[in-house]
Amino acid sequence: MGGRLTRVFRTFNVESRARREISKEKPTPAPRHSTSRLDELADHLEIQEEIYRKDDRLLTLLKDVYVESRDPPVRVKDGGGEHLPCKQEEKRLTKLGHLGDLDVKKVPKGKISIVEALTLLNNHKLHPQIWTAEKIAVEYSLELKEVTSLLEFFIPFTVQEFPKETKKAI
Repeated sequence: MGGRLTRVFRTFNVESRARREISKEKPTPAPRHSTSRLDELADHLEIQEEIYRKDDRLLTLLKDVYVESRDPPVRVKDGGGEHLPCKQEEKRLTKLGHLGDLDVKKVPKGKISIVEALTLLNNHKLHPQIWTAEKIAVEYSLELKEVTSLLEFFIPFTVQEFPKETKKAI
């Protein structure tokens, strides 16, 4: 219903509106700046002569210039589809794996999976004397500096359940 109504207003008196727009005078363009005109250069003969005059001194200097270019020798690649073996990252097996197929099986050395990060943070929180930064660094093949910053800046969430207040206490 709304489309019909807007179409009626849009097509109302279209021809007369179009004729009115066409019959309007076109706006005159803004005048150009005097320095942008190229006609003035044609009026000055000394400028034209300077443009077309050959300078013998410059021509002799140009003749003395000798450019020699050599392309590097073209090498033909043998076995275009073969690539050189790239540096393989050392990987280690993850310590956990209770999610089965969804779990990450191998992690590059110096890195940990999210599950491992949460586990080591929780272990350190529960038993800080046993799970020290040095032990975690050795266990997960990490750098000690990174482990200390991880333990300092990341804290796992704790779930606290508050007893439900009864109506009598309110």
